[in-house]
Amino acid sequence: MKKWIWILAVAIFCLISFAIIHFFGTKPFLIFAGIIVAILAIAVIVLYVLGRKAEKKQAEQQKQMDAVSQTVSMYIIDMKMMKLRDAGLPKQVLESTPKYARGFKMPIVKGKVGVKPMNFICDDKVFKTLLPKQEVKAKISGIYITEARRVRGPVYVPPKKKEGFFTRLKGQLKGDKEEA
Repeated sequence: MKKWIWILAVAIFCLISFAIIHFFGTKPFLIFAGIIVAILAIAVIVLYVLGRKAEKKQAEQQKQMDAVSQTVSMYIIDMKMMKLRDAGLPKQVLESTPKYARGFKMPIVKGKVGVKPMNFICDDKVFKTLLPKQEVKAKISGIYITEARRVRGPVYVPPKKKEGFFTRLKGQLKGDKEEA
């Protein structure tokens, strides 16, 4: 991280600490609580700056993916949530992913492009709208499916999940309040 962020964080910490001591005196509990508040304020500032950087980086990567994406016609053979190391992806993909991410379950689609069956990593939103044994026009960037449209028939919309007990209870309570 850049030096100015750390300098800003330390300056804010010092200012808040001095202000707390000035206003509350030398009571140990209040000084301790003030220092905790100062640390939390610094953490929020640092997370905000890091979030902005990550957002810019993600937007740049999305532009690159859109630039190299191509539309292909594919037949979906199978779809599963599986770990990367079990998905049968190329060795280069496994080597380029961080070690902690290799154990995560990801949406994997086995599709037939032309005559060659291949494994693809799919976007979560797209994965929910696909069904096995269907033909789709997919927009892919490398081995990542970013969009998909069914060739024949309407787009699959997954059924809504059943409401839980507490959700129904909240709805009943709101109904009682509206009647009163």
